[in-house]
Amino acid sequence: MNERSKQGENAFAELRVWRVPEPVRWSAHIFKYRLAFVVDGVCVVRFDNEAGKGDHRHLGPVEMPYSFTTLPELLADFWRQVDNWRG
Repeated sequence: MNERSKQGENAFAELRVWRVPEPVRWSAHIFKYRLAFVVDGVCVVRFDNEAGKGDHRHLGPVEMPYSFTTLPELLADFWRQVDNWRG
C-alpha cells in the first residue's frame, strides 16, 4: 500500500505499508509501515516501525510504543489519532 491523500487545505496523510520477508528488528510481524499525518509541513501523527525501535507512534513531539495486532487495526488506530488531533 502506498497512498497519499489531501486532508484539507494544508494537510495530507501518507500511508505506506510493505510486506517484508522477515520481521523488522524488534517487531513480531511481516510488515514494515509508515503512516503519517502532516499539517503545514509538520508531521503531527505518525505510526511506524523502523529497525531498532520496533512498533511505535509519534503524537506531536512525543514518541511511545505501539502494540501492533493487525493491519486493519493499525489503520483504525492511526485514523483515530488523526481525528483526536483534529479535535
